[in-house]
Amino acid sequence: MALGKQAKVLTKQQADGLYLSLELTREPERNRLIFLLSVKAGLRAKEIAGLTWSMVVDASGLIAEQISLENIASKGKSGRTIPINKHLKGDLEEHLCRALRRCSLSDLLQQRIVQTQRGSATSAQVVVNMFKGWYAKAGLVGCSSHSGRRTFITNAAKKISTVGGSLRDVQWLAGHSSLQTTQRYIDGDSDARRKVVDLV
Repeated sequence: MALGKQAKVLTKQQADGLYLSLELTREPERNRLIFLLSVKAGLRAKEIAGLTWSMVVDASGLIAEQISLENIASKGKSGRTIPINKHLKGDLEEHLCRALRRCSLSDLLQQRIVQTQRGSATSAQVVVNMFKGWYAKAGLVGCSSHSGRRTFITNAAKKISTVGGSLRDVQWLAGHSSLQTTQRYIDGDSDARRKVVDLV
């Protein structure tokens, strides 16, 4: 298989370290949430920028068990439902509490989750630039806004069989139209390859 240029996958230590380092940024709560939406939900920069509160809040006004990502916020017709990771849910709940201090729930639902100091929305390019700055400051070479997504897909692929699932489930979580696309995102394990060669 040819080696194409892809965003690097983060180790757990790198991901945890970057999450903690975002405490030192100008808007730490928002920035940590952006990072978790990438690494714990596998969202693209466009999806992070387009995510509204209505896609993560249930009928009771609480953070739902899953993200209902609509096509309008996604790439093409790759809208999907993504179960919300526990860590991500905690950050979403905190972010929701802060947002409700500014306006009512009914007004909030159509608002974008990720906002800037200058406006009520942001663009995919701004999110891409944020990631570029964070990774550069952390000294993580070869990482981009796609690194969190690749990390999510790779980790899901490695663990899906332990919960009775298959790569088709990972394909759904990623919002890919073909399994081949999902497979290209998955970072292999060189240690596992060494071990399996000794078994054949």
